[in-house]
Amino acid sequence: MLEIQKRLTNSFYAVLSLPATAMGFGLAIQTIVLSWIMQTQYKLDIHEIGIVWAAGPIAGIFGQVIIGVISDKVWFWGGRRRPFILIGGVLAALMLFALPNLDYIQEVLGISSIVVISLIVALTFDLSINISFNPTRSIIADITPAGIPRTKGYTWMQTISGFFGVLSGVIGTLFGNYFLIYFGIFLILAFSLLPVLLIEEPRELNIEKDTGEEKVKQSKANWGELFKIYFAHGFSWIGVFTMFVYAVIFIQERYMPATDDESGQIWSAANIVFQSVGFLLPLFVLEPISEKIGRVKTHLTAVAIMSVGYFLIAFVSEGPITFYIFMAVVGIGWASIVSLPFAIMSELVDMSRMGFFMGIFNLCVVLPQLIVSLLLSLYIQDAGDKSVIFIISGISLAISAVPWLFVKERKTK
Repeated sequence: MLEIQKRLTNSFYAVLSLPATAMGFGLAIQTIVLSWIMQTQYKLDIHEIGIVWAAGPIAGIFGQVIIGVISDKVWFWGGRRRPFILIGGVLAALMLFALPNLDYIQEVLGISSIVVISLIVALTFDLSINISFNPTRSIIADITPAGIPRTKGYTWMQTISGFFGVLSGVIGTLFGNYFLIYFGIFLILAFSLLPVLLIEEPRELNIEKDTGEEKVKQSKANWGELFKIYFAHGFSWIGVFTMFVYAVIFIQERYMPATDDESGQIWSAANIVFQSVGFLLPLFVLEPISEKIGRVKTHLTAVAIMSVGYFLIAFVSEGPITFYIFMAVVGIGWASIVSLPFAIMSELVDMSRMGFFMGIFNLCVVLPQLIVSLLLSLYIQDAGDKSVIFIISGISLAISAVPWLFVKERKTK
Protein backbone atom coordinates (compact mmCIF):
# COMPACT_ATOMS: atom_id res chain seq x y z
CA MET A 1 0.00 0.00 0.00
CA LEU A 2 1.28 3.44 -0.92
CA GLU A 3 2.13 5.77 1.96
CA ILE A 4 -0.35 8.37 0.66
CA GLN A 5 -3.12 5.80 1.01
CA LYS A 6 -2.10 4.90 4.56
CA ARG A 7 -2.13 8.55 5.61
CA LEU A 8 -5.19 9.53 3.51
CA THR A 9 -3.34 12.50 2.05
CA ASN A 10 -4.87 14.98 -0.36
CA SER A 11 -2.82 13.45 -3.18
CA PHE A 12 -4.41 10.08 -2.41
CA TYR A 13 -7.90 11.57 -2.52
CA ALA A 14 -6.99 13.09 -5.88
CA VAL A 15 -5.81 9.74 -7.29
CA LEU A 16 -8.85 7.97 -5.83
CA SER A 17 -11.07 10.47 -7.68
CA LEU A 18 -9.64 9.83 -11.15
CA PRO A 19 -11.62 6.69 -12.14
CA ALA A 20 -14.91 8.46 -11.33
CA THR A 21 -13.52 11.47 -13.20
CA ALA A 22 -12.98 9.32 -16.29
CA MET A 23 -16.59 8.19 -16.29
CA GLY A 24 -17.81 11.68 -15.47
CA PHE A 25 -15.81 13.09 -18.37
CA GLY A 26 -17.43 10.55 -20.66
CA LEU A 27 -20.87 11.64 -19.47
CA ALA A 28 -19.89 15.31 -19.83
CA ILE A 29 -18.96 14.69 -23.45
CA GLN A 30 -22.24 12.86 -23.96
CA THR A 31 -24.13 15.78 -22.43
CA ILE A 32 -22.41 18.31 -24.68
CA VAL A 33 -22.33 16.46 -27.99
CA LEU A 34 -24.97 13.72 -28.14
CA SER A 35 -28.06 15.83 -28.86
CA TRP A 36 -25.95 18.20 -30.98
CA ILE A 37 -24.39 15.50 -33.15
CA MET A 38 -27.69 13.62 -33.53
CA GLN A 39 -29.44 16.77 -34.70
CA THR A 40 -26.71 18.33 -36.88
CA GLN A 41 -24.78 15.38 -38.35
CA TYR A 42 -27.45 12.70 -38.44
CA LYS A 43 -30.59 14.93 -38.71
CA LEU A 44 -32.70 13.20 -36.04
CA ASP A 45 -35.81 14.96 -34.72
CA ILE A 46 -36.48 15.68 -31.03
CA HIS A 47 -38.42 12.45 -30.40
CA GLU A 48 -35.72 10.33 -32.06
CA ILE A 49 -33.06 12.07 -29.97
CA GLY A 50 -35.12 11.22 -26.88
CA ILE A 51 -35.17 7.57 -27.92
CA VAL A 52 -31.38 7.56 -28.28
CA TRP A 53 -31.00 9.13 -24.83
CA ALA A 54 -33.26 6.41 -23.41
CA ALA A 55 -30.51 3.87 -24.11
CA GLY A 56 -28.61 5.19 -21.09
CA PRO A 57 -31.12 4.44 -18.35
CA ILE A 58 -31.97 1.09 -19.94
CA ALA A 59 -28.30 0.17 -19.63
CA GLY A 60 -28.19 1.62 -16.13
CA ILE A 61 -31.17 -0.34 -14.84
CA PHE A 62 -29.36 -3.57 -15.58
CA GLY A 63 -25.77 -2.45 -15.20
CA GLN A 64 -25.76 -0.49 -11.95
CA VAL A 65 -27.39 -3.01 -9.62
CA ILE A 66 -26.03 -6.17 -11.26
CA ILE A 67 -22.46 -4.90 -11.39
CA GLY A 68 -22.81 -3.57 -7.84
CA VAL A 69 -23.91 -6.95 -6.50
CA ILE A 70 -21.21 -8.82 -8.42
CA SER A 71 -18.45 -6.43 -7.34
CA ASP A 72 -19.46 -6.96 -3.69
CA LYS A 73 -18.82 -10.68 -4.01
CA VAL A 74 -15.93 -11.26 -6.41
CA TRP A 75 -12.19 -10.77 -6.21
CA PHE A 76 -9.93 -10.96 -9.26
CA TRP A 77 -7.14 -8.96 -10.91
CA GLY A 78 -6.22 -7.86 -7.40
CA GLY A 79 -9.45 -6.12 -6.52
CA ARG A 80 -13.18 -6.09 -5.97
CA ARG A 81 -13.94 -2.91 -7.94
CA ARG A 82 -10.77 -2.74 -10.09
CA PRO A 83 -11.76 -5.25 -12.82
CA PHE A 84 -15.00 -3.45 -13.62
CA ILE A 85 -13.31 -0.06 -13.75
CA LEU A 86 -10.73 -1.39 -16.21
CA ILE A 87 -13.26 -3.13 -18.46
CA GLY A 88 -15.71 -0.24 -18.44
CA GLY A 89 -13.02 2.31 -19.21
CA VAL A 90 -11.84 0.49 -22.32
CA LEU A 91 -15.39 -0.04 -23.62
CA ALA A 92 -16.35 3.59 -22.98
CA ALA A 93 -13.36 4.83 -24.98
CA LEU A 94 -14.23 2.54 -27.90
CA MET A 95 -17.86 3.69 -28.01
CA LEU A 96 -16.82 7.32 -27.81
CA PHE A 97 -14.66 6.71 -30.88
CA ALA A 98 -17.69 5.22 -32.62
CA LEU A 99 -19.97 8.20 -31.93
CA PRO A 100 -18.81 10.51 -34.77
CA ASN A 101 -18.40 7.53 -37.10
CA LEU A 102 -21.91 6.09 -37.01
CA ASP A 103 -22.39 6.46 -40.76
CA TYR A 104 -19.31 4.32 -41.42
CA ILE A 105 -20.52 1.71 -38.94
CA GLN A 106 -23.92 1.81 -40.62
CA GLU A 107 -22.30 1.16 -44.00
CA VAL A 108 -20.16 -1.72 -42.72
CA LEU A 109 -23.05 -3.43 -40.90
CA GLY A 110 -25.53 -2.76 -43.69
CA ILE A 111 -28.23 -1.41 -41.35
CA SER A 112 -30.50 1.13 -43.03
CA SER A 113 -31.63 3.09 -39.95
CA ILE A 114 -29.19 5.53 -38.37
CA VAL A 115 -31.44 5.58 -35.29
CA VAL A 116 -30.78 1.85 -34.77
CA ILE A 117 -27.02 2.37 -35.05
CA SER A 118 -27.24 5.33 -32.68
CA LEU A 119 -29.14 3.24 -30.16
CA ILE A 120 -26.59 0.40 -30.32
CA VAL A 121 -23.64 2.72 -29.77
CA ALA A 122 -25.40 4.80 -27.10
CA LEU A 123 -26.54 1.67 -25.27
CA THR A 124 -23.05 0.15 -25.29
CA PHE A 125 -21.47 3.46 -24.29
CA ASP A 126 -23.82 3.90 -21.34
CA LEU A 127 -23.53 0.26 -20.35
CA SER A 128 -19.73 0.58 -20.26
CA ILE A 129 -19.98 3.70 -18.09
CA ASN A 130 -22.47 1.94 -15.82
CA ILE A 131 -20.10 -1.01 -15.52
CA SER A 132 -17.51 1.39 -14.10
CA PHE A 133 -19.45 4.17 -12.40
CA ASN A 134 -20.79 2.07 -9.53
CA PRO A 135 -17.35 0.63 -8.65
CA THR A 136 -15.64 4.04 -8.97
CA ARG A 137 -17.96 5.41 -6.30
CA SER A 138 -18.11 2.26 -4.17
CA ILE A 139 -14.32 2.07 -3.92
CA ILE A 140 -14.30 5.45 -2.16
CA ALA A 141 -16.61 4.13 0.55
CA ASP A 142 -14.58 0.89 0.74
CA ILE A 143 -11.34 2.70 1.47
CA THR A 144 -12.29 5.78 3.50
CA PRO A 145 -13.51 5.82 7.13
CA ALA A 146 -17.04 7.05 7.86
CA GLY A 147 -17.72 10.66 8.72
CA ILE A 148 -15.52 13.55 7.62
CA PRO A 149 -12.94 11.41 5.75
CA ARG A 150 -15.66 9.88 3.57
CA THR A 151 -17.33 13.22 2.95
CA LYS A 152 -13.89 14.45 1.92
CA GLY A 153 -13.56 11.50 -0.45
CA TYR A 154 -16.77 12.36 -2.27
CA THR A 155 -16.18 16.12 -2.30
CA TRP A 156 -12.70 15.52 -3.73
CA MET A 157 -14.34 13.23 -6.30
CA GLN A 158 -16.65 16.00 -7.44
CA THR A 159 -13.93 18.66 -7.34
CA ILE A 160 -11.58 16.69 -9.60
CA SER A 161 -14.38 15.33 -11.78
CA GLY A 162 -16.01 18.75 -12.00
CA PHE A 163 -12.76 20.41 -13.04
CA PHE A 164 -12.51 18.07 -16.00
CA GLY A 165 -16.17 18.67 -16.71
CA VAL A 166 -15.26 22.34 -17.06
CA LEU A 167 -12.33 21.36 -19.25
CA SER A 168 -14.72 19.48 -21.53
CA GLY A 169 -16.72 22.67 -22.02
CA VAL A 170 -13.58 24.73 -22.65
CA ILE A 171 -12.33 22.25 -25.24
CA GLY A 172 -15.73 22.09 -26.92
CA THR A 173 -15.96 25.88 -27.05
CA LEU A 174 -12.41 26.57 -28.27
CA PHE A 175 -11.69 23.59 -30.48
CA GLY A 176 -15.09 22.15 -31.35
CA ASN A 177 -17.01 19.09 -30.28
CA TYR A 178 -15.22 16.65 -32.57
CA PHE A 179 -11.85 17.48 -31.02
CA LEU A 180 -13.49 17.08 -27.60
CA ILE A 181 -14.59 13.55 -28.48
CA TYR A 182 -11.12 12.39 -29.50
CA PHE A 183 -9.45 14.07 -26.53
CA GLY A 184 -11.93 12.29 -24.27
CA ILE A 185 -10.96 8.89 -25.63
CA PHE A 186 -7.38 9.26 -24.36
CA LEU A 187 -8.39 10.81 -21.03
CA ILE A 188 -10.90 8.06 -20.23
CA LEU A 189 -8.31 5.38 -20.95
CA ALA A 190 -5.62 7.06 -18.84
CA PHE A 191 -7.82 7.84 -15.84
CA SER A 192 -9.49 4.42 -15.85
CA LEU A 193 -6.41 2.25 -16.26
CA LEU A 194 -3.59 3.94 -14.33
CA PRO A 195 -5.02 5.05 -10.93
CA VAL A 196 -6.62 1.73 -9.98
CA LEU A 197 -3.22 0.07 -10.32
CA LEU A 198 -1.92 2.38 -7.56
CA ILE A 199 -4.84 1.90 -5.16
CA GLU A 200 -4.89 -1.12 -2.85
CA GLU A 201 -8.36 -2.45 -2.09
CA PRO A 202 -9.09 -4.22 1.21
CA ARG A 203 -9.80 -7.92 0.73
CA GLU A 204 -12.12 -7.80 3.75
CA LEU A 205 -14.34 -4.74 4.13
CA ASN A 206 -14.26 -2.96 7.48
CA ILE A 207 -17.92 -2.66 8.46
CA GLU A 208 -17.28 -0.94 11.77
CA LYS A 209 -18.67 2.57 12.02
CA ASP A 210 -17.59 5.35 14.35
CA THR A 211 -20.80 6.92 15.64
CA GLY A 212 -18.94 9.54 17.62
CA GLU A 213 -19.29 7.64 20.88
CA GLU A 214 -18.40 4.04 20.09
CA LYS A 215 -17.76 1.72 17.20
CA VAL A 216 -20.69 -0.44 16.18
CA LYS A 217 -21.32 -2.98 13.45
CA GLN A 218 -23.15 -1.40 10.60
CA SER A 219 -24.94 -4.48 9.33
CA LYS A 220 -28.43 -3.19 8.54
CA ALA A 221 -29.67 -0.58 6.12
CA ASN A 222 -31.89 2.24 7.36
CA TRP A 223 -34.55 1.82 4.67
CA GLY A 224 -36.83 4.51 6.07
CA GLU A 225 -34.24 7.22 5.55
CA LEU A 226 -33.00 5.66 2.31
CA PHE A 227 -36.43 5.85 0.63
CA LYS A 228 -36.67 9.55 1.44
CA ILE A 229 -33.26 10.08 -0.13
CA TYR A 230 -34.12 7.95 -3.19
CA PHE A 231 -37.29 9.94 -3.85
CA ALA A 232 -35.57 13.29 -3.39
CA HIS A 233 -32.53 12.37 -5.45
CA GLY A 234 -34.69 11.02 -8.28
CA PHE A 235 -36.56 14.29 -8.70
CA SER A 236 -33.26 16.18 -8.69
CA TRP A 237 -32.13 14.16 -11.67
CA ILE A 238 -35.41 14.61 -13.55
CA GLY A 239 -34.66 18.32 -13.49
CA VAL A 240 -31.00 17.90 -14.38
CA PHE A 241 -31.61 15.52 -17.29
CA THR A 242 -34.39 17.70 -18.70
CA MET A 243 -31.80 20.44 -18.99
CA PHE A 244 -29.04 18.17 -20.33
CA VAL A 245 -31.15 16.58 -23.05
CA TYR A 246 -33.17 19.56 -24.28
CA ALA A 247 -31.21 22.72 -23.44
CA VAL A 248 -29.90 23.01 -27.01
CA ILE A 249 -33.51 23.16 -28.23
CA PHE A 250 -34.22 25.99 -25.77
CA ILE A 251 -31.08 27.84 -26.89
CA GLN A 252 -32.06 27.62 -30.56
CA GLU A 253 -35.54 29.01 -29.92
CA ARG A 254 -34.80 31.64 -27.24
CA TYR A 255 -31.46 33.02 -28.47
CA MET A 256 -31.73 32.24 -32.19
CA PRO A 257 -28.02 31.53 -32.89
CA ALA A 258 -26.90 31.98 -36.49
CA THR A 259 -25.58 28.44 -36.99
CA ASP A 260 -25.74 24.97 -35.46
CA ASP A 261 -22.10 25.35 -34.40
CA GLU A 262 -22.97 28.53 -32.52
CA SER A 263 -25.77 26.80 -30.62
CA GLY A 264 -23.27 24.11 -29.62
CA GLN A 265 -20.78 26.75 -28.50
CA ILE A 266 -23.37 28.55 -26.35
CA TRP A 267 -24.23 25.28 -24.64
CA SER A 268 -20.53 24.44 -24.19
CA ALA A 269 -19.88 27.85 -22.64
CA ALA A 270 -22.88 27.42 -20.34
CA ASN A 271 -21.44 24.08 -19.26
CA ILE A 272 -18.15 25.79 -18.43
CA VAL A 273 -19.97 28.09 -16.02
CA PHE A 274 -22.19 25.30 -14.67
CA GLN A 275 -19.35 22.84 -14.12
CA SER A 276 -17.00 25.52 -12.72
CA VAL A 277 -19.39 26.18 -9.87
CA GLY A 278 -19.93 22.43 -9.61
CA PHE A 279 -16.28 21.63 -9.01
CA LEU A 280 -15.26 24.64 -6.91
CA LEU A 281 -18.01 24.45 -4.30
CA PRO A 282 -17.90 20.86 -2.95
CA LEU A 283 -14.42 20.88 -1.43
CA PHE A 284 -14.03 24.57 -0.68
CA VAL A 285 -17.58 25.58 0.33
CA LEU A 286 -19.98 22.67 0.82
CA GLU A 287 -17.68 20.52 2.94
CA PRO A 288 -16.87 23.33 5.45
CA ILE A 289 -20.54 24.35 5.65
CA SER A 290 -21.69 20.74 6.08
CA GLU A 291 -19.27 20.33 9.01
CA LYS A 292 -21.05 23.21 10.76
CA ILE A 293 -24.74 22.71 9.90
CA GLY A 294 -24.78 19.13 8.59
CA ARG A 295 -24.76 17.62 5.12
CA VAL A 296 -28.55 17.31 4.83
CA LYS A 297 -29.25 21.00 5.54
CA THR A 298 -26.43 22.02 3.23
CA HIS A 299 -27.80 19.87 0.41
CA LEU A 300 -31.38 21.03 0.96
CA THR A 301 -30.30 24.66 0.64
CA ALA A 302 -28.30 23.99 -2.53
CA VAL A 303 -31.19 22.15 -4.20
CA ALA A 304 -33.63 24.97 -3.38
CA ILE A 305 -31.22 27.52 -4.92
CA MET A 306 -30.95 25.35 -8.03
CA SER A 307 -34.73 25.39 -8.43
CA VAL A 308 -34.73 29.19 -8.32
CA GLY A 309 -31.99 29.26 -10.94
CA TYR A 310 -34.04 27.17 -13.36
CA PHE A 311 -37.05 29.46 -13.02
CA LEU A 312 -34.83 32.49 -13.66
CA ILE A 313 -33.65 30.92 -16.91
CA ALA A 314 -37.22 30.17 -17.99
CA PHE A 315 -38.76 33.53 -17.16
CA VAL A 316 -35.99 36.14 -17.03
CA SER A 317 -33.10 35.13 -19.32
CA GLU A 318 -33.21 36.96 -22.67
CA GLY A 319 -29.71 36.35 -24.02
CA PRO A 320 -26.59 34.16 -23.62
CA ILE A 321 -25.04 36.40 -20.93
CA THR A 322 -27.98 36.15 -18.54
CA PHE A 323 -28.18 32.44 -19.40
CA TYR A 324 -24.57 31.99 -18.23
CA ILE A 325 -25.25 33.94 -15.01
CA PHE A 326 -28.28 31.85 -14.12
CA MET A 327 -26.41 28.65 -15.01
CA ALA A 328 -23.94 29.63 -12.29
CA VAL A 329 -26.86 29.74 -9.83
CA VAL A 330 -28.01 26.32 -11.05
CA GLY A 331 -24.45 25.03 -10.56
CA ILE A 332 -24.75 25.49 -6.79
CA GLY A 333 -27.27 22.66 -6.65
CA TRP A 334 -25.28 20.57 -9.12
CA ALA A 335 -22.19 20.80 -6.88
CA SER A 336 -24.18 19.25 -4.05
CA ILE A 337 -26.18 16.68 -6.05
CA VAL A 338 -23.04 14.93 -7.28
CA SER A 339 -21.22 14.88 -3.95
CA LEU A 340 -23.11 15.12 -0.64
CA PRO A 341 -25.91 12.56 -1.23
CA PHE A 342 -23.31 9.81 -1.79
CA ALA A 343 -21.70 10.49 1.58
CA ILE A 344 -25.10 10.69 3.32
CA MET A 345 -26.37 7.49 1.71
CA SER A 346 -23.17 5.48 2.30
CA GLU A 347 -23.56 5.80 6.07
CA LEU A 348 -27.11 4.43 6.11
CA VAL A 349 -26.36 1.06 4.49
CA ASP A 350 -24.70 -2.28 5.12
CA MET A 351 -21.04 -1.61 4.25
CA SER A 352 -20.46 -5.19 3.11
CA ARG A 353 -23.07 -4.62 0.36
CA MET A 354 -21.97 -1.15 -0.72
CA GLY A 355 -21.97 -2.05 -4.42
CA PHE A 356 -25.59 -3.21 -4.22
CA PHE A 357 -26.78 -0.11 -2.40
CA MET A 358 -24.77 2.17 -4.67
CA GLY A 359 -26.47 0.44 -7.60
CA ILE A 360 -29.91 1.03 -6.09
CA PHE A 361 -28.95 4.64 -5.43
CA ASN A 362 -27.86 5.11 -9.03
CA LEU A 363 -31.27 3.91 -10.22
CA CYS A 364 -32.37 7.31 -8.92
CA VAL A 365 -30.28 8.67 -11.78
CA VAL A 366 -31.08 6.28 -14.62
CA LEU A 367 -34.85 6.01 -14.08
CA PRO A 368 -35.29 9.79 -14.25
CA GLN A 369 -33.28 9.78 -17.47
CA LEU A 370 -35.71 7.23 -18.89
CA ILE A 371 -38.67 9.39 -17.85
CA VAL A 372 -37.10 12.47 -19.43
CA SER A 373 -36.12 10.70 -22.65
CA LEU A 374 -39.36 8.83 -23.32
CA LEU A 375 -42.19 10.59 -21.51
CA LEU A 376 -41.15 14.23 -21.74
CA SER A 377 -39.75 14.23 -25.30
CA LEU A 378 -43.14 14.32 -27.07
CA TYR A 379 -44.52 16.92 -24.67
CA ILE A 380 -41.52 19.19 -25.15
CA GLN A 381 -41.54 18.66 -28.91
CA ASP A 382 -45.19 19.81 -29.11
CA ALA A 383 -44.75 22.74 -26.71
CA GLY A 384 -44.94 26.08 -28.46
CA ASP A 385 -42.64 27.73 -25.94
CA LYS A 386 -39.49 25.76 -25.15
CA SER A 387 -39.01 27.60 -21.85
CA VAL A 388 -41.15 24.73 -20.54
CA ILE A 389 -37.86 22.78 -20.47
CA PHE A 390 -36.53 24.86 -17.59
CA ILE A 391 -39.93 25.18 -15.93
CA ILE A 392 -40.02 21.38 -15.66
CA SER A 393 -36.49 21.43 -14.24
CA GLY A 394 -37.41 24.09 -11.67
CA ILE A 395 -40.51 22.22 -10.50
CA SER A 396 -38.56 18.96 -10.23
CA LEU A 397 -35.88 20.53 -8.03
CA ALA A 398 -38.53 22.18 -5.85
CA ILE A 399 -40.18 18.78 -5.32
CA SER A 400 -36.75 17.27 -4.58
CA ALA A 401 -36.14 19.75 -1.77
CA VAL A 402 -39.23 18.70 0.21
CA PRO A 403 -38.16 15.16 1.30
CA TRP A 404 -34.77 16.46 2.42
CA LEU A 405 -36.63 18.39 5.13
CA PHE A 406 -37.43 15.05 6.78
CA VAL A 407 -34.13 13.17 6.32
CA LYS A 408 -32.39 12.49 9.62
CA GLU A 409 -28.64 12.66 9.33
CA ARG A 410 -26.57 10.16 11.26
CA LYS A 411 -24.07 11.90 13.49
CA THR A 412 -20.42 11.15 12.79
CA LYS A 413 -17.13 12.68 13.69
